[in-house]
Amino acid sequence: MAKKDRKKPAPEDFRSEALAQALEKQDMAAVALALRHGTTVVPLIKPGARDNPLDGGEVWTYRDRATGDVALLLFSDAKNKPENLPPGVGIYSAAWLKAFLGAHRDEITTVFLDIAGPHPMQAPPEELLKALEA
Repeated sequence: MAKKDRKKPAPEDFRSEALAQALEKQDMAAVALALRHGTTVVPLIKPGARDNPLDGGEVWTYRDRATGDVALLLFSDAKNKPENLPPGVGIYSAAWLKAFLGAHRDEITTVFLDIAGPHPMQAPPEELLKALEA
């Protein structure tokens, strides 16, 4: 039996049009809705193993050296990720985001959405968790 060819994700797969539109409007309710019903692009330190669907990779977070605060960066499009971040990205569901924020609620102090633009927003993780649980 021949191995099925695994289709490599296309660049357009690493995009959430609903999140991009919500950020453009700077509408937190629309951002919450987009996150709750769609996907988000997350920078990875180490991408997951291609042959292991259970390996989602290692998420990159930013730690401020002066304060120790930890930020999670989310993107509406992989093209919006600044070049100085690790090159890997993953596309994750609302269920993943809810579980990740829940597991790291004591560590993550803020969440930046499209931090480098074109329409950046910032939200406390508790606010996003409430939106994801609604």
